[in-house]
Amino acid sequence: MNPITLLQPPRIVFGDGCAVMATGFLAGRGVRRALMVSSSHVLPHLGELRSAFDKAGVVLVDVAPVDFEPTIAKFEQVLESVREEKVEAVLGVGGGSVIDMAKLLAGLLDGRQSIREVVGIDQLLGRNLLLACLPTTSGTGAEVSPNAILLDETDSLKKGVVSAHLVPDAAYVDPVMTWTAPPEVTASTGMDALTHCIEAYANKFAHPVVDEQALRGIRLISGNLLRAVRNGRDAEARSALALGSLYGGLCLGPVNTAAVHALAYPLGGRYHVAHGVSNALLLPHVLQFNFPAAADRYADVAEALGVHRNGSSLSTAELGVGWLKRLVQDCGVPQRLSQLGIPRQALPEMARAAMQVVRLLKNNPRPLSEQDALQIYEAAY
Repeated sequence: MNPITLLQPPRIVFGDGCAVMATGFLAGRGVRRALMVSSSHVLPHLGELRSAFDKAGVVLVDVAPVDFEPTIAKFEQVLESVREEKVEAVLGVGGGSVIDMAKLLAGLLDGRQSIREVVGIDQLLGRNLLLACLPTTSGTGAEVSPNAILLDETDSLKKGVVSAHLVPDAAYVDPVMTWTAPPEVTASTGMDALTHCIEAYANKFAHPVVDEQALRGIRLISGNLLRAVRNGRDAEARSALALGSLYGGLCLGPVNTAAVHALAYPLGGRYHVAHGVSNALLLPHVLQFNFPAAADRYADVAEALGVHRNGSSLSTAELGVGWLKRLVQDCGVPQRLSQLGIPRQALPEMARAAMQVVRLLKNNPRPLSEQDALQIYEAAY
């Protein structure tokens, strides 16, 4: 069994109403001023949280809302706008893009490095500010991962910063904070979290320490996503999704994702397709490509989804792919690239771009060439 490194926040708090506990964490460490990164959708719902920080004597300095997946240029603009703020901490309250922005601000506000200097694995020298994250979607798992993603507009490709220094000091996963996420966001982020778990389990570097978290995440998300899409205030479903997303996020540090995410990046980078939508659309096709290399693993995934053969001539793994396709359809997520306005002639260039995401492709249980990537895009078109 190969050694594995578990990178996760030293403090993870989970449960309804736990968001306000972040105030005691920061105040108890002497924080008097903190940057708060959020989004226009989330900000109107933060009255109780703001009041708790006021009572604790912590001033929140608002950063410009992060309403779209941020670009490197946008990050540099935000960083410059808060360069002179005297803060001891950064608080990220929102979805994955918000939390990625918060993590990078916390790591780069000291001015020692530029964003382009830290792209890649283990390039960030350190982090001087406390960092606490509160997710409002279920989700990217960014609140517990060492990853942050930005779009590099110079080549229309998403770039990853991966560093132990990006793991927050504390994560407060409060399912109630996700109740206001609209159905389409619930669906796409839920499929992202499900993909994290599936790709971590069926992975060249899969590990028993992570396997159980991945399978638990698959069970929780697959069994509750449609309920939460149909009723955003279904407390039981929201709690299950939040926990499943947390498990998926905890898989990202030690194992990470693979070809689904690598092939999804060009869709977001070039055509601004929501990350979870890209993953949901590509997931069944990549799984079918991977079957020969990990049939037993995908059978386990199907069983975690609740799929049983019951006399079917199809394998359990194949039935699992059919189940996932139905889930995507039932959640209202597009199932074809052609539905997203992507021209067919763009597929070869997308395949070339996907091959640049080596840090994820190396994890795939089956080696994948540029021609394989193109065939997967064609099958998904």
